[in-house]
Amino acid sequence: MILILISCSFISNQYLIDILGTEADDVVEKVQLKIEKSKIYKNLHILDEREKEVVVGRFGLEHGGEERTQREIAKELGISRSYVSRIEKRALMKLYHEFYKVKR
Repeated sequence: MILILISCSFISNQYLIDILGTEADDVVEKVQLKIEKSKIYKNLHILDEREKEVVVGRFGLEHGGEERTQREIAKELGISRSYVSRIEKRALMKLYHEFYKVKR
């Protein structure tokens, strides 16, 4: 977030973003993704254990931030990929409702 705030500052007639060699949109997207992951992480308590496992794995909230596929999670948990998909959908709906409830 700090990077965005200072990215418009001039440093020797160059934008900081030019020095870093990254497009401004890429930086904004990365920061937004980090904020969204943070929101999800803060609300994991509303999910049951299986839902937590799936969401954490899918969005890379642990294990070095590496996102995993539904197949990888299914293999790890010993369940089908389609069941992982259903668990993920249910968990995301719970999180969506929690976010919406907080916004109001």
